[in-house]
Amino acid sequence: MKFIDEARIEVIAGDGGNGCASFRREKFRPFGGPDGGDGGKGGSIWAVADRNVNTLVDYRFSKMHRASNGEAGRGSDCYGKGADDVTLRVPVGTLIIDEVSGEIIADMTEHGQMELLAKGGEGGWGNIHFKTSTNRAPRQKTEGKEGERRELRLELKVLADVGLLGMPNAGKSTFITAVSNARPKIADYPFTTLHPNLGVVRVSHEKSFVIADIPGLIEGAAEGAGLGHQFLRHLSRTGLLLHIVDLAPFEATVDPVKEAKALVKELEKYDQELLDKPRWLVLNKVDVIPAEERAKRVKDFVKKFGWKGPVFEISALSHEGTQELVNAIYQYLEQKRHSEQRAEETQMTEEARGISSIDPDDPRFKVLD
Repeated sequence: MKFIDEARIEVIAGDGGNGCASFRREKFRPFGGPDGGDGGKGGSIWAVADRNVNTLVDYRFSKMHRASNGEAGRGSDCYGKGADDVTLRVPVGTLIIDEVSGEIIADMTEHGQMELLAKGGEGGWGNIHFKTSTNRAPRQKTEGKEGERRELRLELKVLADVGLLGMPNAGKSTFITAVSNARPKIADYPFTTLHPNLGVVRVSHEKSFVIADIPGLIEGAAEGAGLGHQFLRHLSRTGLLLHIVDLAPFEATVDPVKEAKALVKELEKYDQELLDKPRWLVLNKVDVIPAEERAKRVKDFVKKFGWKGPVFEISALSHEGTQELVNAIYQYLEQKRHSEQRAEETQMTEEARGISSIDPDDPRFKVLD
């Protein structure tokens, strides 16, 4: 199935049915009175997050989604039938944006989450509602209201704990293959990866995290070079970025430091928040470097790159250093989760204290007799 992470659609909710102006006409009932029923409600359009769906390909070619109108009311107190709602299944992680106003309508982050995209119109009233003691034969009725109509943009941002960054052929796909169950395409030419790949990394039977691999970035991606910036959105939900660098490029003219700095500049052009995310430096293909030169090569790279954060030396092909990196990632993610839980508990405690500290003698909280 082709991976599609962006689509534009139009949703049109159904109109409400019109109310009916009718009078009861039966034998031996000369003054039967009004009996016009209400119109039915128009169908609404909902979005539901489904973990069994992993692409927006269903909405790339199916652009318009319309719900049915409600039935009109009829005589004999017959109310019109309401139309069925339409449900659109989208992958977990889909962001739904109003194309006209730019408003974020929904962020589908949990399986089974439902959000209203377009509300169906209410049905009109029949003349049965307008009967009064002075208006015994009302001929008024109301028309059904129009359903909402919206142009939407769907953007899929994959849900992952860790994201991989790097130039083409830096070894990202080899790394995710080595540590997870993902099996992306691997070849000796640039841009082998054409769409994001997700892999579950098992630290133990009950300990795991999700890692995301995206196509490589090159200098000038902001201007459309290579595959551009379009896949960087998939890293916005991650808690940690791994900057993978090919420390032993095949071509002698390639400078790893220059490529690493170029990637950082492309991140800065795309989104400052993404650049400010926690990021670790992972130096790949160290098995190609002679053992006596490895330490010096790593030290020189870190110095020229001006890196102050964590540094890991690995070989994704031979799995050297990969397990140590996986363990460090899991420990970092666990510490981050615990810190967020403690912060949330502290906030709830402070809010509870604020409620209990209300002065009962405060005149604003006096109960009036």
